[in-house]
Amino acid sequence: QVQLVESGGGLVQTGGSLRLSCVSSRKIFGLYAMAWYRQAPGKQRELVAHTTTAGSTYADSVKGRFTISADNSKSTAYLQMNALKPEDTAVYYCNAESMDHEGVEYNYWGQGIQVTVSS
Repeated sequence: QVQLVESGGGLVQTGGSLRLSCVSSRKIFGLYAMAWYRQAPGKQRELVAHTTTAGSTYADSVKGRFTISADNSKSTAYLQMNALKPEDTAVYYCNAESMDHEGVEYNYWGQGIQVTVSS
């Protein structure tokens, strides 16, 4: 059973930085993408950043401020968040996508970690 564990969240002032980490309980075979999502109170979960070997994409709201990185060999991912704003306050979730040799896709989620940006 794969478990993704996020760390690095917390409380930070506007303009500050945080680095989120996501570590898998075991190597994910066939891993091809990792991503970070977030969900603010009363809002739907939204994609923040997504990365594959082909490149990375970002939500417009975080472009230029957030950077995603991943090491597929270690089944880990990071999200460097700079110039944080109060509207970045949310629970952040790590996500991993894999495919086995039969073409079956798997989607894994972390339990989420709180990021709070004070004004």
